Amino acid sequence: MLDSQFEEILRRFLPHLRANQPLKPDMRLREVGLDSLAMVELLSAVEKEYGIRLDDRAMTTETFETPATLWRAVDAARS
Repeated sequence: MLDSQFEEILRRFLPHLRANQPLKPDMRLREVGLDSLAMVELLSAVEKEYGIRLDDRAMTTETFETPATLWRAVDAARS
């Protein structure tokens, strides 16, 4: 389950997601504005906020496909 801190970080990198629009776990992040530069910036923000380092194997477009796929990578790095 996504936490509110993660959602807050993620929303900063999704320019096409309206403020009142819910962030659904299966939402395609590219469709709401996540591009390759934003992926790098999002990764840095998430790693800093959670005090983690994502494994290089997690650095795929599949990881950044939806909030749920990214959260699974973050949650695994926290464990």
